[in-house]
Amino acid sequence: MIDRRRFVAAGALLGAVAPFAGLAHAATDTRDHGAMIADLLRRMNVTEKVGQLVQLAAGRQKTPNSKLDDALLARVRRGDVGSLLNAAGADALHELQRVAIRESRLGIPLLFAMDVIHGYRTIFPVPLALASSWDPATVRAAARVAATESFVAGLHWTFSPMVDIARDPRWGRVVEGAGEDPYLGSEMARAQVLGYQTEDPRNRDAILACAKHFVGYGAAQGGRDYNSAELSDQTLNEVYLPPFHAAAKAGCGTFMTAFNDLGGVPMTANVDLVRHLLRERWGYGGLIVSDWNAIRELIDHGVAADDAQAAVLALKAGLDMDMASESFATTLAASVTADKALLPLLDEAVGHVLLAKARIGLFDDPHRFGDAGREAAEILSPAHRRAARKAAERSIVLLRNEDGLLPLRPGTKVALIGSLADDKSSPLGPWRCRGETGDVVTLKDAMESSDIDVTYHPGVGPRDAQADTIAPAVATAKAADVVVVVVGEDYDYSGEARSYTHIGLPGHQTAMLEALKQTGKPLVVVLMSGRPLAIEAALRGVPAVVQSWFLGIAGGPALVDMLTGKLSPAGRLPIAMPRDTGQLPMTYAERPTGRRAEPDLSKDSSRYHDVAIGPLFAFGHGLGYADFRYSGVAVEPRGDAVRISVTVTNTSDRTAEEVVQLYLRDPVASIARPVKELRGFARVPFEPGQTRSIAFTVRPEQMAIWKRGEWVIEPGRIDCFIGASSADIRASGSFTIARGGNGRDPAAAIPTTVEID
Repeated sequence: MIDRRRFVAAGALLGAVAPFAGLAHAATDTRDHGAMIADLLRRMNVTEKVGQLVQLAAGRQKTPNSKLDDALLARVRRGDVGSLLNAAGADALHELQRVAIRESRLGIPLLFAMDVIHGYRTIFPVPLALASSWDPATVRAAARVAATESFVAGLHWTFSPMVDIARDPRWGRVVEGAGEDPYLGSEMARAQVLGYQTEDPRNRDAILACAKHFVGYGAAQGGRDYNSAELSDQTLNEVYLPPFHAAAKAGCGTFMTAFNDLGGVPMTANVDLVRHLLRERWGYGGLIVSDWNAIRELIDHGVAADDAQAAVLALKAGLDMDMASESFATTLAASVTADKALLPLLDEAVGHVLLAKARIGLFDDPHRFGDAGREAAEILSPAHRRAARKAAERSIVLLRNEDGLLPLRPGTKVALIGSLADDKSSPLGPWRCRGETGDVVTLKDAMESSDIDVTYHPGVGPRDAQADTIAPAVATAKAADVVVVVVGEDYDYSGEARSYTHIGLPGHQTAMLEALKQTGKPLVVVLMSGRPLAIEAALRGVPAVVQSWFLGIAGGPALVDMLTGKLSPAGRLPIAMPRDTGQLPMTYAERPTGRRAEPDLSKDSSRYHDVAIGPLFAFGHGLGYADFRYSGVAVEPRGDAVRISVTVTNTSDRTAEEVVQLYLRDPVASIARPVKELRGFARVPFEPGQTRSIAFTVRPEQMAIWKRGEWVIEPGRIDCFIGASSADIRASGSFTIARGGNGRDPAAAIPTTVEID
């Protein structure tokens, strides 16, 4: 008999609302999932229970279904498998589901999963680029398209969003997240969860989201993937945990634990953070899955002697599903048989897996996912292509534009230089799921299809061993009025296990840039990369710089519209761009020191002597083709909350958008606070000459400090700053928190209310 109290304590499985808190159906769901789960658990033997915790790879992302052989199907028939990774296509998945339901003893459906990170077939900008939109609606729309295409292809579950905070772009997986800031990261996490799952995960075209990698993965020492993270309890709670909390509050159906250890305890076996914090303190009752082979890797971490011990450690920590390692499959049944104290933990884990399946309707209609007819109509549809182009347009960041070089004037003769301009693979980025190079419209394609007078030369690319193509590229540049040169990294420099000690321009690209500068022609540098690059010297003397990231299938047309002025860019950096790799890690939200950085090198201060103070381009930075005036800051109490408003005027003669950013600071606290913390933003459209009021309503809880194991609100003055970036503050004010108290949620995960008039 199942211990109902354990289910309740672990996240209200028998009530079944914890992992989907706030979703529309939770209060009206009449199906008694708890009773169904309890009945199944009574009927299951230990081997079948363990089977539900096993996720097998049906192939790799590039070659899905490559392992759908008789041996795998036999395991499905025996009930030895709960989920399959990297199976794809409506027809194939329907057949697999039929085998599970009709030919296994209990008929429990399978969960089909794949890494749908920034699109299934219609590939959107990479997540770091989407975060550059500073627009949760755009991010949610991208996830909605990805979910729709995944749903019609038969998938139930994506391993997205990655919500790891990353302040060291030497780490290759910075490309998969929202950058350096916990507030921006929390907003992007919420948007993606709701985009994938909708308001009700049993809706048509909804799939399960997965918040990953819990927790601290982005803080890997030296930016080396899989490496240890050393975080204070305060930094862990104030910086790295908030986006996960936001995802949980948004109803994220699943979580994935991280590869790394924190303070010597691998997350795959971290009882304190997974079971005690995530499960008990946060009340999370969703499914928790390991990362690929991570349970077996507990042996390599040095905390388990063998697979059996690794599996027990993971189960005790609160993990429900073993991705790919088969440590659960090969050892857990024997361990539970030998130690009956493990049986309630096994039942708890099985309950979480069954609940996830029930919540997306697999027990009601297991074949509702996957529709071969809709698959042909929906995947890469014109509407989805339009959504991808809009997302690309909103993700472009104009970093520099001296003397108004951009937009290009009509009739300008343009030399387009750089092999990345004609690279159909790199715009897809890493983790391109089912994306194909034939779907991509490159910058060269788009320019040649426009009315721009353009001549192209590939020059040198990131991996070219020889530099002999620089001279003909220079000759092409000399014949033009303006040179647009595309440099950076190709897609394979970014992603998992793609860490670098130096994040400058690879290959001979810097030499090419220097040669092009010598022509005297005005240069527009377009940076294609999955991380901010440290190239201050290479960009010296370049009047216009554009950060394009990897923009997906429609990046080329989006860039042409930006370069020619059909749209005014409004993307903003979600992570600062360093001057030099040696500055890393870095963040705008640093704590003040007793000796702040001083420009005067004769003064001993907190700075490097060989580079200027701060980043080359700051967090939140981005330009457009319009100018904006900020004025009339008003700070008004609203009960316990405070309303902070500012008037912004578009002083130009063109339609444009401005990203208005709110930063707060507690100048005198019991623990030194960051010099600024983002606590609100709004991407606001303006007509020529239009004046609008933007108001942010914040609560004292949003300035709470993590102190001695709880959130503490301290009374006192709070300074507020409103501006166009963390380094471009246009208006300021202050308010007072009258009385202290305790907060409940991570301060950076609490959303700010924004009103725009």
